[in-house]
Amino acid sequence: MKNNVYTTHTLGYPRIGAQRQLKWTLEKFWRGEVNNTELESVASTLRKEHWKNQVEAGLDYVTANDFSLYDQVLDTACLFGIIPPRFQWDGSLIDHDLYFALARGNEVQPALAMTKWFDTNYHYLVPEVSDTTHFALQSQKILNEVKEAIALGHTPKPVLIGPVTLLSLSRKALTTDLEPISRVNDLIPLYASLLKSLHQLGCDWLQIDEPVLSTDLEDAQKHALETTYKSLAKFTERPKILLASYFGNLEDNYATVLDLPVDGHHVDAVTSSTDVHYLSHRYPANKVLSIGIIDGRNIWASNLKAKSEIIEAVAGSVAREQLWLAPSCSLLHVPYTTDNEDNIEPQLRPHLAFAQEKLEELRHLANSRICKDARQAIEKSAIRHFQRITAPFASKPAVRQQCKELNTAEFTDRIPFNQRFEAQQDQLPLYPTTTIGSFPQTAEIRAIRSQFKKGKIDLVSYDAKIEKHVKACVELQDKIGLDVLVHGEFERNDMVEFFADKIHGFAFSQLGWVQSYGSRCVKPPIIFGDVSRAESLSGPWIKRAQSYTKKPIKGMLSGPITMLKWSFVRDDVPLETVALQLAVTIREEVQELESNGISIIQVDEPALREALPLRKSHQAYYLKWAVDAFKLSTAGVLKSTQIHTHMCYGQFNEIFDAIVALDADVISIEATRNHLTVLDSFANSHYPNSIGIGVWDIHSPRVPTTESMVSLLKLSSELIDPKRVWVNPDCGLKTRAWPETIASLKNLVNAATQLRESHLAINN
Repeated sequence: MKNNVYTTHTLGYPRIGAQRQLKWTLEKFWRGEVNNTELESVASTLRKEHWKNQVEAGLDYVTANDFSLYDQVLDTACLFGIIPPRFQWDGSLIDHDLYFALARGNEVQPALAMTKWFDTNYHYLVPEVSDTTHFALQSQKILNEVKEAIALGHTPKPVLIGPVTLLSLSRKALTTDLEPISRVNDLIPLYASLLKSLHQLGCDWLQIDEPVLSTDLEDAQKHALETTYKSLAKFTERPKILLASYFGNLEDNYATVLDLPVDGHHVDAVTSSTDVHYLSHRYPANKVLSIGIIDGRNIWASNLKAKSEIIEAVAGSVAREQLWLAPSCSLLHVPYTTDNEDNIEPQLRPHLAFAQEKLEELRHLANSRICKDARQAIEKSAIRHFQRITAPFASKPAVRQQCKELNTAEFTDRIPFNQRFEAQQDQLPLYPTTTIGSFPQTAEIRAIRSQFKKGKIDLVSYDAKIEKHVKACVELQDKIGLDVLVHGEFERNDMVEFFADKIHGFAFSQLGWVQSYGSRCVKPPIIFGDVSRAESLSGPWIKRAQSYTKKPIKGMLSGPITMLKWSFVRDDVPLETVALQLAVTIREEVQELESNGISIIQVDEPALREALPLRKSHQAYYLKWAVDAFKLSTAGVLKSTQIHTHMCYGQFNEIFDAIVALDADVISIEATRNHLTVLDSFANSHYPNSIGIGVWDIHSPRVPTTESMVSLLKLSSELIDPKRVWVNPDCGLKTRAWPETIASLKNLVNAATQLRESHLAINN
């Protein structure tokens, strides 16, 4: 029985647990402290809680198969048997050992490559497809979870990544030139078989996610979409198909979408309401139109009055029984609930809506025609929205004036790299070694920070304890033989939250965790007003670390785009306005570090590629202001001050010109999971500056051998001038344990030493 005037559903729900239960259980499982049964028990309990939450929020359907032990793309690859030959899989049902080996690697094989899910900070595992990949249904996960939901009395709407998106996000294996999308005909019968099984279980609807519809489609993708859905439409034993797109506008894909023979479409009305209005005036009378009306990626309470006006406009063209309401995308990207956020600034608390509150917003919108309470909630939401965007805390005239008076020549004119290179490389050897910044965050370190935060130790005791770890870390790096050292970041809880805590205009949740990948969770800060530096961002730690060694210490900062993208950003001003304010803030810190004698400063921008708009027509404008923000944040330094940046798990060919325009002296990149293919763009386009080769995959528990690193470095030296190659891990070491960290760094230094000796022998 329907619960609402309009049918309501969600595309997905957070899965880590409100208290991060999945994270803690996964990590215990990997350490051997819990078994398969215990892991599955926790997973089942979480699914039951999530479905219960959806039912209590009044949704007409609960979403099934949105839960994952690691990643939904990996789940889909396993479902269809997309397993690289190197894992020597025998074709049997995929167990936890193989599943997590694909995700994290093992003693023998490296993991699948990992990159960002469209323009989000969520990471997915990249399937590898070749002409010899034998697709076959190899997992019962989706069917088991549907059975589980039905047994609990729910009406499930399972979700599945569509074949065109799955193959578009896959990479071709190194052994083939065949593009994955060309294998779509081999997948279609498996989707058809799965649809039949779901129909037999009693599923009325299946949500198939094809977010590639919000991108610039190539002809092969358009053909694959047409072939797939025309083929599936021929099967009578199947649930109805709700084809879901999100994260952007359909734009030139309108005709493609309307021509597909599916039973309904979900479109993102938050990114833009244009798609909804366009489709509603042309929509067939026999199809469902699901409107993604609530923002599934940000945490601000909606102006429900404005949302209801969109719904009413669409309802004039689409019959009530055809119209569904939902968040714009899966709620995977927001925290669970604001219920336990007691310590957040009182001025902000009424303006926040996490996953559970967003479902309540849906209920109000779905029932405003028949429910007085819903109408009152809608009116109150409009008042609250106006109060937030006009509040004194939202605007700081001094900050806006400072940005308005900036001299742009200060960050567009810089001494050419070759002149800087000569001034910077004097004291550095060939193949200089360094790390990306963080060192292992042990239970002891976390306990020290927690004790200080809770007032159990004072600032003097806290500083003394942290300083002990910083000193030991610097001495260890010195002993191992690294050339450029870091202070270890033991005082930092997160590369964004730590800095945000020292910047006006940021607020922080207590339990606002979201999944980044696997068991890795982040707690994005909330940008609610104009930002400016409240105090030194780095504190005394980097300067102190320099006093422990004669080798250079690298100052570590997060860049303006990463601070922007890895926060829940305000929605009342343009993103470029916030980026500019952040750049000014970071620039002040860069200048302070330089004045304290720090001659190497790393400003990380791993989110630069992530924030790239999905549509090419929108990218140039974004890249212009994003590059300007980075250049402003690093402007005005001496030519002897070396600026590094770091980017990980990105596809850089699309932004290569922007990377060149950043003009960082050194960019460090991930190169192991991608088998150095990422270097092709840099080599083919003759990247002019230096590159740090990430020869150690720190997202895997494997200790890389010296030989494997030497092999990667030799290959890189064939593509890049050895004089401009740095040697480093592919990311920070925060999540690693000390034994593997020490062993891996020793191998890294040995690899660089071998390359130096080989280079000298050849040149002598």
